[in-house]
Amino acid sequence: MTPDAVIVGTGPNGLAAGVTLARAGLKVELYEAHGTIGGGLRTKPLFDSDIHHDICAAVHPMAAASPFFTEFDLTTRNVDLLRAEAGYAHPLPGGRSAVAYHDVERTCAELGPDGARWRSLMRPLLGHSGELVDLILSGPRALPGAAATALRLAPRLLAHGTPLATRQFTGEPARALLAGVAAHAVGQLPTLAGATVALLLGHLAHTTGWPLPRGGSARIADALAADITAQGGVFHTGRHIVDLRELPPARAVLLDVAPKGLLQIAGDRLPARYRARLARFRYGPAAAKVDFLVSGPVPWAAPETARAPTVHLGGTQAGIFRQETLTTRGIATGEPFVLLVDPAVADPGRAHHGKRPIWAYAHMPHGSTTDPYDLIRGQIERYAPGFTDTILAHRSITGAAYEEYNPNYVGGDIGAGAMTLKQSLARPVPQTDPYRTPLRGLYLCSAATPPGPGVHGMCGYLAARSALRREFGIHEAPALAHRL
Repeated sequence: MTPDAVIVGTGPNGLAAGVTLARAGLKVELYEAHGTIGGGLRTKPLFDSDIHHDICAAVHPMAAASPFFTEFDLTTRNVDLLRAEAGYAHPLPGGRSAVAYHDVERTCAELGPDGARWRSLMRPLLGHSGELVDLILSGPRALPGAAATALRLAPRLLAHGTPLATRQFTGEPARALLAGVAAHAVGQLPTLAGATVALLLGHLAHTTGWPLPRGGSARIADALAADITAQGGVFHTGRHIVDLRELPPARAVLLDVAPKGLLQIAGDRLPARYRARLARFRYGPAAAKVDFLVSGPVPWAAPETARAPTVHLGGTQAGIFRQETLTTRGIATGEPFVLLVDPAVADPGRAHHGKRPIWAYAHMPHGSTTDPYDLIRGQIERYAPGFTDTILAHRSITGAAYEEYNPNYVGGDIGAGAMTLKQSLARPVPQTDPYRTPLRGLYLCSAATPPGPGVHGMCGYLAARSALRREFGIHEAPALAHRL
């Protein structure tokens, strides 16, 4: 039977697009190059059959807060989002650590003289969290109340996204705590894009949290796929699509690929001017990852660090700003910013018989071929002496090799494009509908479109809504809630 819509790529955005189209009553088929679906939402054993490792994404603050997942409601689909008492921690030299607890007042109390400043920064955002998330994750849509929320956000962005950032706190714990979150933008710091990421993710630590799905990230992909299948959708795995002619005829084709992939798949069918604009799309630094199998919890020098599953290893605010800026410029250093996740802190079931998974990646120059093992191990050891002695096995992957695993990660860029101010506002090219391409019925639904990277599903959802309006005349959003 001829499908109404075809989707290439089954990462979180391809799956979100599939859910949206299938729930609108369309016949949907999805194509995946790997033998399993999920893109950045894959979980599998690497060294021991009892220990499962998240291959890409592990922690999901935006899956707990985004408009798409809020309506889809993972909790009704047997996906338990588990939260520890703290969202993230940031150890500092000298055996200290700053911790972002779910309880903002507890966080403020431990930040000492900067507690009042942290409260002043976060409290107004917490009181309008829904509007803030909608504003940042809305893409090009106009939202009621957006102007008021933008005005509330603007002075904070200027304070923390410019050189003024170094003057907002008096002590290093608060400075580093926010700078570590800004580093999730994987780009030069301080910048307005980095400040946006810091304020979005930072305030979520005190609201919906930084949860991990019980059993691993693949549980989210499984829930999305199950809903698509229940609506009659069909999956084709092990099918690497490199040309549109390989797909069955359909009124809408949505590509969950990077601009580089769009250029390959659509080729000369795209107008020369549009191809040239896609070719100018900038990619960001690489993520280079190490999966560890260890014999016990990370032996942090500052014990309070162990209260958070996510730990930022970058030292001081000045050190993070310097390191991230050099990395963006293609300059490698011996102390990269490292993001570590110990899933068993929130999900004890991930550890068995004295073995547990540790997930860690370093920010490296774009296309880096450097094995990150010693760099990452060294950064962890710096704040957790004795960590090396707990390592039972490890697997490292360079930034360049990440693109071999997933072509969307061009040069190891897991964010599908540099998080510059220009590209944050206009991904992948400036136009009113960023999901639509010049080819009739062809849409881009990857993280290279607004609102950008993260497991929130909004790129796929918004691209699907565009296709529904333009190709099928369906203007009403389909219901996403689980039919019990």
